[in-house]
Amino acid sequence: MSTGETAPAVTQRRLPAEWEPQGAIQLTWPHDDTDWAPALEQVHPVFALIAASISQFEPVIIVARDPEHIEEISGFLTETAIRPDRLWFALAPSNDTWARDHGAITVFDGDQPRLLDFTFNGWGGKYPADLDDGITRALASQGVFGSCVPEPTGLVLEGGSIESDGAGTLLTTARCLLSATRNPQLDRAGIEQSLARWLGARRVLWLEHGQLEGDDTDAHIDTLARFCAQHTIAYVQCDDPQDPHYPELQAMEQELRALRQPSGGPYRLIPLPWPAPIFEDGRRLAATYANFLILNGAVLLPVYDDAADAVARDRLAEAFPGREIVEIDCRPIIRQGGSLHCLTMQYPAAALGIPQE
Repeated sequence: MSTGETAPAVTQRRLPAEWEPQGAIQLTWPHDDTDWAPALEQVHPVFALIAASISQFEPVIIVARDPEHIEEISGFLTETAIRPDRLWFALAPSNDTWARDHGAITVFDGDQPRLLDFTFNGWGGKYPADLDDGITRALASQGVFGSCVPEPTGLVLEGGSIESDGAGTLLTTARCLLSATRNPQLDRAGIEQSLARWLGARRVLWLEHGQLEGDDTDAHIDTLARFCAQHTIAYVQCDDPQDPHYPELQAMEQELRALRQPSGGPYRLIPLPWPAPIFEDGRRLAATYANFLILNGAVLLPVYDDAADAVARDRLAEAFPGREIVEIDCRPIIRQGGSLHCLTMQYPAAALGIPQE
């Protein structure tokens, strides 16, 4: 069937795994014209801690709305251990802060990086996203990506909706990628064709189950299950039959057990614990340990002042031997439905125009 897209000139593409070498992390900062406005006093310190933690391992690119915003952000960062030599600012108006979903996605064509500018429509039109959808182009116009020019795709796709093993296998959820509010012209086969065309996907592993209360992304995979290595998947496990999530997450766990590597063997599965429910105004928030962020030499882990935090830390240390596990209290962040991974987007050094060490 027709996808309504223009095929890229080069078809031999590969979506790198997140644990591959990175050049920088993008973080789009909140302001009083975003949904964060009522909670800026609580979230600014968390964003500052995230930026400072990233800078210990690699550069961080902070997207601010204007020069005055840069001054404000700089004030917050002076109270942290930010490494100024690894701090870069860019300017762009924004609706919100979820860089994982409005940031460019990098693929490699041999050794050459290509930046893909997918359409971001506010998770199927749930929220305004016109400004966020233009951030990648704004960064490119300021030289953030050097000579790497973002390619528009015509496909609605968010970075949080896909997981890559770096070798041609993508993991995703049917609830999100087959949503009628994203690419209604495409059926499952059409989506797979598009993922193969743009991202070089040779296999797409679909999860039919899995959804967290408080998540309005239609079940982004990065809240549920994550590749930690080509043969390893960490996933959210619910073992409490009284929890409303139990049927869905038990079904998802069975699906994960049935998945097979290209070699034919099962994946090594690492269950992540389930923190005690966190509520705000009677609404349960999407507290998940699966929304961790992989860095050069480290993993940032969202924690919730819960006894399960230590278990999650130990299990991620098992999944990422040799990487430091850095805990970030994300209770203020999940009030808006996401966490560490949702707020950030990584880029390889070859796709950037900023100095590298």
